[in-house]
Parts: sequence; structure tokens; C-alpha cells
Amino acid sequence: MAKRSRPEPEEAPTPLLTPAVFHILLALSDGESHGYGIMQDVERFTNGETRLGPGTLYRSIQRMLVDGLIEEIAISLHDEADEDRRRYYRLTPKGLTVATREAQRLADLVDAARHRNLLATRPVKGQAG
Repeated sequence: MAKRSRPEPEEAPTPLLTPAVFHILLALSDGESHGYGIMQDVERFTNGETRLGPGTLYRSIQRMLVDGLIEEIAISLHDEADEDRRRYYRLTPKGLTVATREAQRLADLVDAARHRNLLATRPVKGQAG
């Protein structure tokens, strides 16, 4: 009797990420950071249009830790007690892969919008065109 060959495992599809999770991945793509630093980065690279509140930030971080997208790293500053220390996070290899796939997915959507002239320059209301 011939052995049945097993199908090759397919690459797991990239889950659709919430905007908050993608912003956190993007903020951590430059290196580790603590929660407040992540909030500042998100606000800076969205020109103030997106502000992550502490509840959204830390709920997202907890989910990302469970999903293996980020990891907490131990960084002790010389003047911080253990209970006062900031928690620092960094991307895992899985997190980097997920962030890269999501960035490509979004880039493909932007390309499609350009192709359909959705991003064509339009006069701003009240300006002569």
C-alpha cells in the first residue's frame, strides 16, 4: 500500500490587524520602546491624527504579547525600583513578518486607489482650481 503524502503546510494568512495594533508594530519597528514612547511615536508619525489612549494601548499590547507579535524585555534603569520600572517591548520575528505583510497589503490598496484616480489632486474646498 502506497503512503499518502501529506500536503505542504500552507503559510498562515496574515490576520487583519486593528489600526492600533498596526500602529504599535510600526512604532516598534525602529526598536524597543515603553508604552508612553509608543503613544508619542504614533502621535508623531500620524501628525497628531491618531492618539492611542492608555486603555487601547495596553489592551492591544496584552493581546500582542499573547499572539507572539511582541515581547517584553527587562530593562532596569539605575534609579528605578522593580515596581516602578517601565516595561519595554520589542517586535518578535513573527511581529516583524506580520507588520511587513500588513504594510504590503496597505500599499497594494493605495496602488489600487491611485490606479482608480482616488488619490488624484483635487482642489481644496474654497480654493480656485
